[in-house]
Amino acid sequence: LAGGIILGVALWLRHDSQTTNILYLQLGDKQAPNTFYVGIYILIAVGAVMMFVGFLGCYGAIQESQCLLGTFFTCLVILFACEVAAGIWGFVNKDQIAKDVKQFYDQALQQALMGESDANNAKAVVKTFHETLDCCGSDIVTATFTPVWRDDLCRKDSLKSFFENTNCHKKIDELFSGKLYLIGIAAVVVAVIMIFEMILSMVLCCGIRNSSVY
Repeated sequence: LAGGIILGVALWLRHDSQTTNILYLQLGDKQAPNTFYVGIYILIAVGAVMMFVGFLGCYGAIQESQCLLGTFFTCLVILFACEVAAGIWGFVNKDQIAKDVKQFYDQALQQALMGESDANNAKAVVKTFHETLDCCGSDIVTATFTPVWRDDLCRKDSLKSFFENTNCHKKIDELFSGKLYLIGIAAVVVAVIMIFEMILSMVLCCGIRNSSVY
């Protein structure tokens, strides 16, 4: 059940409309940064394997098989190591992920505003960011004044943009910090469950060994 829940959360994060709309964009030959998906793929793998390992542990306990329970314990240790690695990776890269996406947006915005080569592609990228995140511009200045002279990129309600501070850098930070927070919670929950299962499997192994002796 825990593996199924983790797998479900990971698949939901993987197919979330906001992140997929942004991270599938392409600016010329440059693909949007998708480092964010690394942590999600780890969660998907851990959830799927955890479901299989859970059945293995249940069957081993029912059959009172030390071999199966020993295999169950070994798999849990490996999965726990993967979770720790994913947690360290997430902590190290939590700021870099949003930074890379903001740089990608800034590059597209610059091309769209300055009419550089491939400006139509840049406009499409920028408009996708603006529509998906309901934002405009990289800071409060561009968020306020860009709609005035480039209504093809942003909405014209510059006063609302000024008071709500709907710049895209802020929205990108909010989006990925929220998603990474969910990944962190899922990783902690899985780690706690794994520790409990490892202790339980050791107790069962000891109980089976003692009962076989007597």
